[in-house]
Amino acid sequence: MSRLGERESGFLSTGPRGIFRRTLPAAEPDSGHRMVRVLGLGQLTLIGVGAIIGAGIFSLAGAVARDIAGPAVLLSFLIAGVASLCSAFAYAEFTGLVPRAGSSYTYGAAVLGEIVGWVIGWDLLLEYTAIVAAVSIGMSGYVGFLLDDLGIHLPAWALGAPGTGAGHRIDLVAVLICLGVAWLLNRGTKTSSRVDVVLTVIKIVIVLLVVIVGITKVQSANLSPFMPFGFDGAVAGASTVFFAVFGYDALSTAAEESLEARRNLPKAMMLSLGICMVLYVLACIVLTGMVGYQKVDPARGFSAAFEAVGLGGVGTIVAIGAVLGIVTVSFSFMMGASRLWYALSRDGLMPRWFGGLHPRRRVPHRATWLIGGASAVLAGLLPVREAAELTNIGVLLAFVIVSAAVIVLRYRSPELPRGFRCPGMPIVPLIGIGFSIWLMTFLKAETWWRLGVWLVLGLIIYAAYGYRNARKVSPGGSVDLASLPDQP
Repeated sequence: MSRLGERESGFLSTGPRGIFRRTLPAAEPDSGHRMVRVLGLGQLTLIGVGAIIGAGIFSLAGAVARDIAGPAVLLSFLIAGVASLCSAFAYAEFTGLVPRAGSSYTYGAAVLGEIVGWVIGWDLLLEYTAIVAAVSIGMSGYVGFLLDDLGIHLPAWALGAPGTGAGHRIDLVAVLICLGVAWLLNRGTKTSSRVDVVLTVIKIVIVLLVVIVGITKVQSANLSPFMPFGFDGAVAGASTVFFAVFGYDALSTAAEESLEARRNLPKAMMLSLGICMVLYVLACIVLTGMVGYQKVDPARGFSAAFEAVGLGGVGTIVAIGAVLGIVTVSFSFMMGASRLWYALSRDGLMPRWFGGLHPRRRVPHRATWLIGGASAVLAGLLPVREAAELTNIGVLLAFVIVSAAVIVLRYRSPELPRGFRCPGMPIVPLIGIGFSIWLMTFLKAETWWRLGVWLVLGLIIYAAYGYRNARKVSPGGSVDLASLPDQP
């Protein structure tokens, strides 16, 4: 065999035997194995808004304002939003080019190679599940607050994970939330998305209520000093609230359920992020303007702020809105995790049984229930901080890979038809890469160790099963993205 042939067919090549072969799944020939395209631009945008607005605006804003940034928390959201926008542009270009389920996994495998796609897909499977657990724990606190108002008191053993309080054994409400969201998703994409749209609209109305009513109680004196912790505090706050501005990543996993995916998904990403950033900034002004940053309650910031200015009824409505808002976040990320698992199974990297679709509802029901169960275990037994720490590093790693991949593909294949083109190439995606790496340096050593153990386990699965089976499902070398047909 010639040296050229060896390079094309070696283990580290992009050829049929190489782990860096660039893969892209073909459309399922059998309609029984395909998901149904039912999501239009409006539904996609609201799903994106539902994934972004949740714990960030109802919990993180208060905690960051009081302890890290003061009134400059709105700058924290703007800094995080600008950095996230750089990566969002990269995601939007890929969704307009590769409208396939799987998000970062699919993009990484199509541009940088199968092994890169597998690593990021395996990583995000954990991260999405942990996000569902973390936000469900956060919602559990608001539900408990509302139940107490109604005179309903849960037993101590059901109030939280072990170690979070006297007599705590399990966070029962968080467990039920995870399982309830899994049940809702298994009703079918059209049904569950309609419920999600309704809840998202209610959430937006309540956020607007916060802004409209709260702005009348804002006192300019509460906004001074604007940066009590300095500009460094605003930047440090950005590294915390970044958790609240990346929901469009989960939105991109719904590509195969989207109508006119090439056109609608990029638009939905930009619209959802833009809407959320406006609401975040206005809400931050109201929060710190009503009571001053020193008096903000980090757990139930807006509800406590309205109580403090004599509007307790509005505070209760806001608490209800927080519960509904966080449900939509759980919905979006569990939907993303199940669609990611579907993509991994379809491509042969995991057993196809996991990605099987319900015969009538056409959703990956087994994957959804497994993710619902896994997130329920995490939510029931882990404190919220430990659950949240499992999320950020994987998402930031995905941002680095997608931003790098869009640069590689733009210069490798500039002629490919793109429904959206990332502006400012390559500066904009390089900013996204730099900001993501910078934020990753703030994560604790334990987080890096957990990621390392999970990735090693993933590599073992790839070596023992995925490598050989993927070649049975999709034989051959690297694919040509130019051959990808337009999607309906």
